Amino acid sequence: MTRARDLGIALPGRPGTHNALTDVPGVEVGYTTLVEGESVRTGVTAILPRGREEFAVPCAAGTSSLNGNGEMTGTAWLAETGSLTLPVLITNTHAVGPCHRGVVDWVVRERPDVAAEWLLPVVAETWDGYLNDINAPTIHSGHAVAAIDAARPGPPAEGSVGGGTGMTCYGFKGGTGTASRVVAHGADEYTVGVLVQANFGSRRELTVAGAPVGAELAADNPMEAWAAAPAGAGSVIVVVGTDAPLLPGQCTALARRVPLGLARTGTTGSHFSGDLFLAFSTANPGALTSTFPRTAEAEYESLRFVPWGRIDPFFEAVVQAVEEAVLNALVAGRETTGHRGRRVPGLPLAHWLG
Repeated sequence: MTRARDLGIALPGRPGTHNALTDVPGVEVGYTTLVEGESVRTGVTAILPRGREEFAVPCAAGTSSLNGNGEMTGTAWLAETGSLTLPVLITNTHAVGPCHRGVVDWVVRERPDVAAEWLLPVVAETWDGYLNDINAPTIHSGHAVAAIDAARPGPPAEGSVGGGTGMTCYGFKGGTGTASRVVAHGADEYTVGVLVQANFGSRRELTVAGAPVGAELAADNPMEAWAAAPAGAGSVIVVVGTDAPLLPGQCTALARRVPLGLARTGTTGSHFSGDLFLAFSTANPGALTSTFPRTAEAEYESLRFVPWGRIDPFFEAVVQAVEEAVLNALVAGRETTGHRGRRVPGLPLAHWLG
């Protein structure tokens, strides 16, 4: 699989082993990819912050929004408690409901004791209606269950996989991308990883490692003439994970830095793009668990966290990893034809290979 660094694109920072969200210990990613006939180009992406075995153990977490023309369920409860449980799913705009149900079904199957309380899954979306018949009832709850079941550690696939299957980015084939950075903190090292579902940006905006290449690559842009949506419409979901010990408010601060990484790839943030971000920390396991009904457990819990005054390197890691993840999604994209014969080209890699 070709990635941005394979093209000689100079990108800052030190990536983890797989240069992926799954470099964060315990994180697993799985996909259901649906490509059928001429009109099905869609799917589901599942992220398990603590893996299958500890999915019900909360993580400190926070969210942020650059533009609200999109959906991410479960955020009201997340804002209330600062904690995230359950698998996180990403899909297309009109499949949020089936995926939400799918998370519930999966938890009922795996841990009925957890399902006996209440479940408020996080399911996010971007719009794949250019290449996919988004109004067809293609995705059902079983596809969400299958994506969670498929979740594994190790290097995830990129490009037209999972929820990214039908997505476009800067007028090229977009989709799923991931990257990571290693951050030194005193005598310790931590990983910051991101996964993006990239479906945003107009061709003229595209910037790669500081070079405004959009104008040079303006040819062969069938989406530009498509009247159903203005150039730049679409959306982007970004999930940030780290094993660094952070407070929920610090996770929110990481999520707020995501747009700085997106901006490095050129976008100015279209009104018609829903840009929603989630960040979580897998440190402090058990510290955010609420017990109901009341038991004889300890009256207090403790959270260990990076001091606010030393958090800047983690912000930098988010910005760097987001930029690279978007480029990885573009590099992995290949020309695709879908619903009603609509076509989107892949990023012309020859521009960098010479």
